[in-house]
Amino acid sequence: MSRNKNIVRTTAIFGIAAAQLRRSPGRTALTVLAVAVAVLSVTLLASLGVGVVDVGEESLGDADRDLWLTAEGSETDNGIVDASEVAASIDDREDVRTAAPIALHDVYLGSDEGELRRVPAVGVHETHRGYGFQEGDGFELEPADYRDAPRSDSVRSEIVLDPRTAAALDVSVGGTVRIGASREHADREFTVVGTSAHHSTLLGEPAATVPLADLQYITGTSGTDRATFVMADTTDDADGAVVRDEIQEEYPEYAVRTSDEQVEMMLTDRPVVIASGATLVGLAVVGSTILLVNLFVLVAYQQRDELAALRAIGLSQRLLAATIGAQGLFVGIFGGLLGIAATPLLRNVLNRVAASTVGIEGLLITPTEVYVAGFALALALGGIVAVVTGWHAGRYAQLERLNV
Repeated sequence: MSRNKNIVRTTAIFGIAAAQLRRSPGRTALTVLAVAVAVLSVTLLASLGVGVVDVGEESLGDADRDLWLTAEGSETDNGIVDASEVAASIDDREDVRTAAPIALHDVYLGSDEGELRRVPAVGVHETHRGYGFQEGDGFELEPADYRDAPRSDSVRSEIVLDPRTAAALDVSVGGTVRIGASREHADREFTVVGTSAHHSTLLGEPAATVPLADLQYITGTSGTDRATFVMADTTDDADGAVVRDEIQEEYPEYAVRTSDEQVEMMLTDRPVVIASGATLVGLAVVGSTILLVNLFVLVAYQQRDELAALRAIGLSQRLLAATIGAQGLFVGIFGGLLGIAATPLLRNVLNRVAASTVGIEGLLITPTEVYVAGFALALALGGIVAVVTGWHAGRYAQLERLNV
């Protein structure tokens, strides 16, 4: 008997809620739309937060190296001395497939003296297939090019530009740019051999790629052969941790890390990346909560006459709160589904905008957890907030407050 009574009561609650929603289709549509916007704010901002962290991890992972040797301190100090010799020594190990130094410097480059701009430059031995060239290709140094330091002149005088930099300078493959460590000394002419944003994602801004020997030459570090990293790949049957420990013992003045350890260290060293991702997710949840609270307060307020009438005919405050809560559940379901359906469309649009403006593709990443979180937020907040506001509205839904 009690069970039948509960079924009847529940059916009545959802029946009244559905009737209230049908009674004002315009208001219902706007409410569903507002919930969809709240869900979108959660899914898109959370996607951006996930993407900020993921791009950092992925860009470091794209280096595709098993071991990283660095000097303690700033990563851009180029603190490894005699980097070619260090790399050659590591490369000679039987459990290492290849090892190579990489240098990072800020340089000035432009198509003429009056259009010089400061850009980060990456010095490498060679550019490989993973560079994703939009035009042209890269370069490849012979071992003798970089092992025979010091050098008195540039080796290849070739450069790979970020596509945005090439467009801004109006140069293409085969063209020439001036480059130097300062504006006053930007008088070395380099030939553009390709355009690629490979290193731009890692550095967060349009970067140029030049042969390591040439970058050391124009920055005056050829004599000491300085580099930022020495990266190594181990053989398939080698234990990376063992190789790391043995290299660390050989070079105690440097830090040797596995790829995972290097990614973890670099992300930890960039708290702004983690903070940005967490802040975006937090703002999404807080902003959506405030939006939904205001939304259902307004819905309950607009139904004050109907609630007062229902209270006058004997419906309890609990039943009125449940009626508003059922409306919130309906609105949450439809608004949540609408927001989830619109998320991939807007994500793709925003990703195209991000790729064209900052050069980072796939900045917004939407794992399944983001969809689940957005829909759960719509249901939970929709129901809970609607019940609370309905309960509050029910206290004031008295016959004397009924507008007639």
